Amino acid sequence: MNTSGPIIIIEDDLDDELILNRIFTKLGYPNKLCFFADGQKALDFLSESDIIPFLILSDINMPKLNGFALRDKIKMDAKLQLRCIPYLFFSTAISQDAVIKAYSLSVQGFFVKQSSFDETEKTISVIMEYWKRCASPNNFK
Repeated sequence: MNTSGPIIIIEDDLDDELILNRIFTKLGYPNKLCFFADGQKALDFLSESDIIPFLILSDINMPKLNGFALRDKIKMDAKLQLRCIPYLFFSTAISQDAVIKAYSLSVQGFFVKQSSFDETEKTISVIMEYWKRCASPNNFK
């Protein structure tokens, strides 16, 4: 895991993108934020780039390639699998079926978008602190 790598955020709602941008700025994390409005653009970036992102925060309901389909494509791509990029859902589309489907695709977390800025900030802080402390196979040379 590349803790200094960019954070890939797949979000098709411009308001949510602006809020997340403000939160990451306020929290002072140095990671570059790479926003994609749909899963296909994110997949193209990941497939065509040698950059190893720190983590992926993905909405579920998006145009072209939804979050479930994107996760499945990343999971089935041997090159992307070796990068050990934590894949987290960050969505309002919460249901038992969605959570079961997410974990069946081996996601590393499912977080619900909160309705307030402060609660969203707490969630992002918890996610970042957890993953900054977490060991992964790429930590060993």
